Amino acid sequence: MKNKLTLTTGVTLSVLLAAASLGSVQAAPQISAQSIIVNPVPTTVNVRVWTDRDSTGTQTPNYYPGENIRLYTSVSQDSYVYLFNVDPQGQVDLILPNGYAGGANFLKANTVKVFPSNGDTFTFTIAAPYGLNKVLAVASKTALNIDQIANVRAGQNTFAPVSPAAQGPVRLAQALSIVVNPVPQNTWDSATAVYNVAQGNVAPVRPTSIQPVQPAPVRPVPVQPVQPGYSVGVTKTTFSSNRSLGDLNTEYVNRLRNEGFTLVSSRQTGNHIRSEFKSNRGSANLEVKQRGNRFDVTITRR
Repeated sequence: MKNKLTLTTGVTLSVLLAAASLGSVQAAPQISAQSIIVNPVPTTVNVRVWTDRDSTGTQTPNYYPGENIRLYTSVSQDSYVYLFNVDPQGQVDLILPNGYAGGANFLKANTVKVFPSNGDTFTFTIAAPYGLNKVLAVASKTALNIDQIANVRAGQNTFAPVSPAAQGPVRLAQALSIVVNPVPQNTWDSATAVYNVAQGNVAPVRPTSIQPVQPAPVRPVPVQPVQPGYSVGVTKTTFSSNRSLGDLNTEYVNRLRNEGFTLVSSRQTGNHIRSEFKSNRGSANLEVKQRGNRFDVTITRR
């Protein structure tokens, strides 16, 4: 059974705060309206992120509450990838890494990883609030220390909780700016993908004309007369009774006589009575066996 992980939704697109200088000799990471956190220097990592409804990563596909979403990411060099989802109310979820199987965040160069993959035991399920969501991908050639942002524990059955200090797009960008500052500037990159959680996923119903269905003609089927109480085959019955073997045997003999059979022979061996019958329609055998108060009755009609 798969676990269902609910993605809260949305991201604001107008983050206008610039990152404060961190006092480093290298150019400080920037916060922008386009990608939340941006590397200001050229880098060869080249991370990409997109959803299963927009392979370009440049559109804004619609998803509806209850639907599942898959996220894809790739890098041009071996890297550690960190995925965050920011909803319209600023709620941040750390999607990768996570504590589930398949939640490791190291990605080989020029390969694509999907979350969740077919072998994972969880799904990402869309939920309200409605509006625009932003998925932020940060890739680094070396692992980043994100302990101040979230604490990922193996085996946990939810996404790692993001600390209050990193909630909201601006605070998340500020926290990530500190996290990436110690690593060489040209060894990390970021990218974003946007999707929309929309209301109502029922397509309009177009009226159609309904043609009456003509019933198929009923053709009479000739019925062959069946003699009551007679059918070819084997009938076996097992039951408990306090009656005697002879008494029960007599009862079944009389039943076959009522069907038109004539008793031809009967012999008893211990608690087992065998009888043979004839009629103008065929023949029959009757066997009555007793085991304590249990009886096995077998009638074979031919």
